[in-house]
Amino acid sequence: MAGISQIFVVGATGAQGMPVVRGLISNGGYEVVALTRDSSAPRARALREMGNVALLEGTFADEATLREGFRACDGAFVNIDGFNAGERTEMYWAIRSYEIALEEGVRFFVYGNLDYGLKKSGYRSMFRTGHYDGKGRIGDWILAQNRVNGDRMGAALFTTGPYMEMAFSAQTPMTPRVEDGVLTWRVPLGTGAVVHVALEDCGHYVRWLFDHPERANGMNLEVAIEHVRYGDLATAFERVTGHPARFVDTSLDDYFAPLAAVADLPAGYNADPSDESTMSFRDNFTGFWNLWKHDIITRDYELLDDIHPTRIRSAEDWLHRWEQRSASEGSETLWARLQPVTLPQRPILKLSEDRRRGRL
Repeated sequence: MAGISQIFVVGATGAQGMPVVRGLISNGGYEVVALTRDSSAPRARALREMGNVALLEGTFADEATLREGFRACDGAFVNIDGFNAGERTEMYWAIRSYEIALEEGVRFFVYGNLDYGLKKSGYRSMFRTGHYDGKGRIGDWILAQNRVNGDRMGAALFTTGPYMEMAFSAQTPMTPRVEDGVLTWRVPLGTGAVVHVALEDCGHYVRWLFDHPERANGMNLEVAIEHVRYGDLATAFERVTGHPARFVDTSLDDYFAPLAAVADLPAGYNADPSDESTMSFRDNFTGFWNLWKHDIITRDYELLDDIHPTRIRSAEDWLHRWEQRSASEGSETLWARLQPVTLPQRPILKLSEDRRRGRL
């Protein structure tokens, strides 16, 4: 398969997109065309300042914009913001992205994917999670198309999970609170585990897919640090930072009680609430927590060790690296970041920064 030189990135300003772009351009690897709805926004400006990044202003929900981006590049990384679009709209534009990329001559297409949890659970609706299943269905579809089109345009899936950073950030499903001096996670996890992903490793994995298209073609690269059990996470936090932490298992009703104002709103903020296909925040995240509580999702850690020998391999490793970086750069420690005054100012997710008001 011919080498790739320029990559069109959809989702470049997201929490995952920023390190992915950084990884692609590192050491002069690739030039990137990054899609952004607002080229003057802070994240877009940060992308431009990386070098070897050109900005294309527009939206994934526009064929003319997609054609312009794909036509300018021979590679593509597409990670559509499902919390913006909603499940049904995301599925449509993910399909069109693949089709247009193929038509416009892209040679290798990487799709930002999530686990098809409903399928992996044996199609049990208690595990239905719109923002996961919407991506997962399209991931399966892309791999099926690739069996026919793979010689014309190779394709791979990059399947992630909740970022480790989300367990230490505001406005995420697992945001902790400092309660009486103790960092506390109150989530309905039981003895289950979350397949947390380190954002800093995402750049390496996506770069590997583009660097090795012959091996990557047709691959679903499912990544994670480890299966993180929150009791273990609390213990690791105490060990690394010296500050107390705990995990309190909670019922779904208790979990959603403080979220009553948003629980019945659409999970995807631009989705039509009157559409029967639209999942509410409550229904979506009920399935989400059931996936982790019942250990539905698996990973091949030996494969990840082979692809990324220096990857972050545990939550404790991630914590150590954060604190070491804090010490060397003079930046805030995790404990300082998590205080009630500072935590609301530290959203990691783009939808939180946009306050669920970004245009489609």
